[in-house]
Amino acid sequence: MSKIGFIGLGIMGTPMAGHLLRGGHELFVHDVKPIPAELLDQGAQVRGSGRDVARDAEIVIVMVPDTPHVASVLFDEGGVAEGLSAGKVVVDMSSISPIETKQFAARINALDCDYLDAPVSGGEVGARAASLTIMVGGSPEAFSRVRPLFELMGRNITLVGGNGDGQTTKVANQIVVALNIEAVGEALLFAARMGADAGKVREALMGGFAASRVLEVHGERMVKRTFDPGFRIELHQKDLNLALASARQLGLSLPNTATTQQLFSACAAHGGKAWDHSALVRALETLANFQIGDTVAK
Repeated sequence: MSKIGFIGLGIMGTPMAGHLLRGGHELFVHDVKPIPAELLDQGAQVRGSGRDVARDAEIVIVMVPDTPHVASVLFDEGGVAEGLSAGKVVVDMSSISPIETKQFAARINALDCDYLDAPVSGGEVGARAASLTIMVGGSPEAFSRVRPLFELMGRNITLVGGNGDGQTTKVANQIVVALNIEAVGEALLFAARMGADAGKVREALMGGFAASRVLEVHGERMVKRTFDPGFRIELHQKDLNLALASARQLGLSLPNTATTQQLFSACAAHGGKAWDHSALVRALETLANFQIGDTVAK
């Protein structure tokens, strides 16, 4: 049994922390919001700050929304860095800037501690099912030490390279997912506007080369109009901002990523920041003045 700290108990963090508790580990938790009762009932021990979590834990996991939140959790007064001692490991499972991740890792390494960036893919469904894809950057030694914990939370677990490479992989993942959502939205909207049953079209496409997890899950959301998150549009916007900002620094053009980000922005402008990212199709529907499910006169 290991002593694990967990900071950030939102829609993803809560089920992930629950898997660690059920795996038999001692868990010290902290959040700016009240700790979910389901974790307290399983024996999670509340601590008043990140510093207190780090003092009691051997491995500290952080799962918060964005780069500034990670910086605050780690380095503000009362933060994790103040409670670390030599030999401990900090694992950031948030999705944040690869460039700043390298800076955070250097500061933690200077305290004679290891740092892993280990963002995840799979959303709330994957978090609850312990089927997350986990993309890791850091040393092989730290990865080997933490891997048994990763295996309680996910299935496809890969050490990609050094610090920052896990976050780079997650940004690449979010580009693929965003563009796939946009493609599925266009395809189903086209089919519906032509007068076909979009649900039947989706079923047919699932048997061919166009099949994908996005077509399976988010295509169904588009057809059934179930846009409760899930993964919020505002969070996918954040991830694409990371992609586009990094691309600018590299002098790299990502034209379709930029276009898809504008469609997310159109959704946000219509009050959709908290919609599931599959609701990107609503921006396409607005442009077409036609909604999947509308009846076409024949």
